[in-house]
Amino acid sequence: MNPDQRKLLSILCHASVFFSWTLFALGIPVGLFLLVEDQAVKDNAREVLNFYINLFIYSVLIGILWALVITIPVAFVVGILVAIGSIVLPILAILQVASNPEQSYRYPFIIHLL
Repeated sequence: MNPDQRKLLSILCHASVFFSWTLFALGIPVGLFLLVEDQAVKDNAREVLNFYINLFIYSVLIGILWALVITIPVAFVVGILVAIGSIVLPILAILQVASNPEQSYRYPFIIHLL
């Protein structure tokens, strides 16, 4: 795969986070993971899927903390941190992948399940 295609597809994987209100958010990384043969693009797609799984887990934990009324301030702080991270981390990933398309980006602070 040519480096420009690799860069574009890797950026598309990480940018799909910003379409989280549509099915494209999961469809893009899953489709690229299954259809593209390039290992760097597959690694980036896998990392984005791990990021989505972690965001879901964090959201469930925040919901549980909200349900336990005692910890509302803690849930609020954690919720703000997750919200900021869900915007800042994909932007950092896009910048890193754009500058070096041969290497996949690893999101910090997430559990790698895939």
